Amino acid sequence: MTEAIVAKGLAKTYVGGVRAVDGVSFTVEEGEAFGFLGPNGAGKTTTVSMLTAGLRPTAGEAIVDGVDVFAHPSQIKQRIGLVFQESTSDNDLTGREHVELAAALYGVPRRETRSRVDSLLERMQLAEAADRLVKTYSGGMRRRLELAVGIVHDPRVLFLDEPTLGLDPQGRSGFWRYVKDLQKDHGLTVFVTTHYLDEADTSCDRLAIIDHGRIVALGSPSELKDRLGGDVVTVRPAREDPRIAATLQSVPGVLEVTAQDGGYRVKCGRGEELVPILVETCAREGFGLTGVSLKRPSLDEVFLELTGREYREDEGMTATDRAVRLAQVRNTFRGGRR
Repeated sequence: MTEAIVAKGLAKTYVGGVRAVDGVSFTVEEGEAFGFLGPNGAGKTTTVSMLTAGLRPTAGEAIVDGVDVFAHPSQIKQRIGLVFQESTSDNDLTGREHVELAAALYGVPRRETRSRVDSLLERMQLAEAADRLVKTYSGGMRRRLELAVGIVHDPRVLFLDEPTLGLDPQGRSGFWRYVKDLQKDHGLTVFVTTHYLDEADTSCDRLAIIDHGRIVALGSPSELKDRLGGDVVTVRPAREDPRIAATLQSVPGVLEVTAQDGGYRVKCGRGEELVPILVETCAREGFGLTGVSLKRPSLDEVFLELTGREYREDEGMTATDRAVRLAQVRNTFRGGRR
């Protein structure tokens, strides 16, 4: 398969010596949905901004749709689509006006604009609301409109930055249905950052997890979950005791014991069979427990295993995120003009 995105040794150091991205390398195949996950401050926003020609790297190179991003930034902005986390729509314009304006800024030929705009509005189920002001739109309608704006110029690669943040499950599912249809019909390559791990699990072909500026895992959702090697039982003792970890580790069937947030994560092959044995063992040794829970392999567990942190959906933006995304918004349409 042809590679739609190639990143080689991408690095970015900000003023003051803060190394936001530290030698990131990966490839994304044409037509693939590629998820980019990481906690706040891990380097997601900086990496995406470099790939979309919104920020120059300190080192490394990037090729998107066969074009050197840093040698030809204007070409890149013409070839890619962007949907930002924060709404970029104007409340005092209609849906149709938004898409027509984007078409003009991206240099879509006038003879094609009307049919293309009508087709996109129909596809996004916005035709009936096309001539209403956007301030009357629901959250899901706004996201579909912004998706139409992002693809009006027929990009080969679409970058989605937290595209469904704040939508209800039905709205999120609907948004991804449109994206999947675009992939199927046009072979669109999708690069997405998201805080919804269930979304990444079901919608992405492969995932990269970045932490402290470096990629710590790369693979399909199933491959990443298989790395855990089994179920995870979390045991929470009533009080700390230095003997607990060794006691848990001594139970037959336990693969690994790790202290985590006042409790212990116990890796094992068959969690449902091990839970009563662990409880009985702790009771026999005099360790009171406040809770025991069992989790099957999931992306949440993968993320916790690799970064030591839970992946929280309500993380706020960092100051770096805000600065980079503001630059992205300013540069997107400016670079899209021919």
